[in-house]
Amino acid sequence: MSTRYDCRDPQWRSAGVDAAVAAARAGELIVLPTDTVYGIGADAFIPAAVTTMLAAKGRGRNMPPPVLVGTARAAAALVDDLGAFGQDLIDEFWPGALTLVFRASPTLLWDLGDTKGTVALRMPLHSVALDVLKQTGPLAVSSANRTGQPAPTTVDEAQQQLGEAVSVYLDAGPCADNIPSTILDLTGTIPTLLRAGAIPVDRLRTVASVIADNEDLVPSPDPADFKPAAPHPMEGGGAGADAPTDEGPSGS
Repeated sequence: MSTRYDCRDPQWRSAGVDAAVAAARAGELIVLPTDTVYGIGADAFIPAAVTTMLAAKGRGRNMPPPVLVGTARAAAALVDDLGAFGQDLIDEFWPGALTLVFRASPTLLWDLGDTKGTVALRMPLHSVALDVLKQTGPLAVSSANRTGQPAPTTVDEAQQQLGEAVSVYLDAGPCADNIPSTILDLTGTIPTLLRAGAIPVDRLRTVASVIADNEDLVPSPDPADFKPAAPHPMEGGGAGADAPTDEGPSGS
């Protein structure tokens, strides 16, 4: 049975965050607001929970979710190397609508799907999401919609699509901005733009001066989907990958 909490009320917000944290730790699914769209989340270190989340969205292992973190330190613990620009980009744009793709640390005991050894990370600029993430640790999060349906900007839209598959819904009102996060791949020598989004590439170049991109790249209609400008190792065959969403949600 799903429970919904109105996080605009301080008392319900505290109870909702506690319930969401408990549910995630128990391997259940939650829906939480982000600074882009509502996301569906699962504990990133409980493989069965991640599999359940992908099934709730109607997706398979070939579309692994991004991971949301509550602190920059948490992100650093998940990656093999931040590279030449990772820390500077984090310092400048996190929390915010920038998803960064890194090589994942080989010591991680998780299974997000067919990631090909990479992980897409973001720290959202939303107080409710951060309250949850700082207690749960990293969450696998994708936009709270069924595949092929619009990404939800209200909890009503998320609940209509996901129903009882989700244990806890956190309602923080309509999302202020449903533009998806910008996705930047840092797994290669030169940073590569995988999806245009809320943060323009010109702003990114104030930190990382050389970024490979495609001038025709536009934001995708589903903030959880990578629309790659170049081949990417997170997808089988080097085609592209799921992101935060944003998002994201990753996906978010």
